[in-house]
Amino acid sequence: MSALSPVAGADARAEDPLTLSRQGQITDKVGALEDRESAVNASPDRLYAYSVASAAPLTEGGQTEEARTAASSNTSGSALVLPVALVGCAAALAAYSSVKRKHRASTRTTPKDGPEGRHGPGESPRTPLPELDRRAGLALVDTDDAVRTSQEELGFATAQFGEGATRPFQDTVTYAKGELATAFRLRRQLDDANPADDRTRRRTLDEIIARCTDANSRLDAESAAFGRLRAGGRDAPEALAAAEAAFRELTGRNVTAAATLAAMRERYAGSASAPVGSAVEQADDRLVFAAKNLDDARRAIGAGDNGRAAVRVRAVESAVGQATTLVEGVERRALELAEAAGRLPGALMDTETDLADARGLLEDTAEGTEEGTEERTAESTAESTATADLEGRIARAEAVVADVRQEQSAGPYDPIDALRRVEEADAVLDEALAGAREREVREGRARALLDHALLGARSAVGAAADYISTRRGAVGGEARTRLAEGQRRLDQAGTLTELGDTRGALAEAQHADGLARQAQSLAEQDVRSLGHRSGPGGLFGGGGTRG
Repeated sequence: MSALSPVAGADARAEDPLTLSRQGQITDKVGALEDRESAVNASPDRLYAYSVASAAPLTEGGQTEEARTAASSNTSGSALVLPVALVGCAAALAAYSSVKRKHRASTRTTPKDGPEGRHGPGESPRTPLPELDRRAGLALVDTDDAVRTSQEELGFATAQFGEGATRPFQDTVTYAKGELATAFRLRRQLDDANPADDRTRRRTLDEIIARCTDANSRLDAESAAFGRLRAGGRDAPEALAAAEAAFRELTGRNVTAAATLAAMRERYAGSASAPVGSAVEQADDRLVFAAKNLDDARRAIGAGDNGRAAVRVRAVESAVGQATTLVEGVERRALELAEAAGRLPGALMDTETDLADARGLLEDTAEGTEEGTEERTAESTAESTATADLEGRIARAEAVVADVRQEQSAGPYDPIDALRRVEEADAVLDEALAGAREREVREGRARALLDHALLGARSAVGAAADYISTRRGAVGGEARTRLAEGQRRLDQAGTLTELGDTRGALAEAQHADGLARQAQSLAEQDVRSLGHRSGPGGLFGGGGTRG
């Protein structure tokens, strides 16, 4: 994929990162604010304004280099992916976000009335195709950030006011998620097909941008009402008390998660705990951030500054929300590893049974070939190919079983990875045996394989989603696209399972597993490479992936 760039005019160019004011002052280098000073100082006007991704260039742990240096005495090395500017003035950034988004919309050259617009199907002649591709990529990252942060903020509001009061906002987020899912699917189709037809590519890119714009517009339309709901529901002391309770509860859970992670590392191979290896440390960092803002909120209330206290409490809620995701990831991984370890012995026995059946089928095929050689000369080539294919499947399954049993006897191993390999090898073997088995046996074996595949797929999708969500200020569009497609495939596997299409569901689950693992790997590369994203899509825009 091409590197992403901001959705701006065709002559947009990257600028050096800015050092943001610690007092919350806004530096407007694009003229987006114009005469909107009052809007900047107004209350938050976006449903997803309180993003917890860094609004400045990230380092390894997610802080700015300046912030990392300043905090090195009291934070760990895997520092926060948290709102640098939010500490100073979240409300101002929320207003700035809305104004800048409108500025980008006013300078865009793609049609505003849909992917075809007044230029006809697929025609936006003023925008070069590579630039349109970059804009579509940025739109996906920006909208994904907006939807993720909207869901987090909606979760806080639902817990406070109940589902009835927040249902209109839930409908809005659901709609935005649907538009985003379609946009991601179009991006995936475009990446897979890579069509030579420029008009087709242009039309698809225009539709991606249009759908992302529509999703953001729906969130914008509800943001004022959502802000009034949250602002009017409780006073600052009550909000502070709720935030403190959530903070204390999560602090205890994180201590337990640390013990769980230590036990995982002792019992299993390093790869087993790797997806959540830094989760406790990351959660600690967010709790440090939350504790500081709780102190600031208390001081603000004591000084009678309830507006400032509200901003600090929102920062606490966001930090606690991300820390909760990290802690839940550790808890879920421990359960998944235990389940996989429990399933593995049965999976090995099933595979060995299938190996015995396959060897018997191979012997029968060989005997039949020898008895009818003269009469069946014309079919000998096809039979030889089928025999070689079956022999290859048998050899692969034998090797996997031997490797897994050796890993089990050698010491700590990764049961999820082991179960995945056994399931994949057995699925290939089972496919060759399907024609020779009774229907009941075929369906029973397919269901067992599907259960194993779904466990691996759910684990991979969940781990990738948590990783991207808690580090989204540094993750570009390619990883998000793979994750979105992996989630779609996993959902489709569930649908096919309900319809009784076990083999179709198995194929979808295997695809979901592979896509999610690719997404996690790509996201990790983005975080390591840094600099590709200068902030969350919901606040400042910007983004990138490998070229």
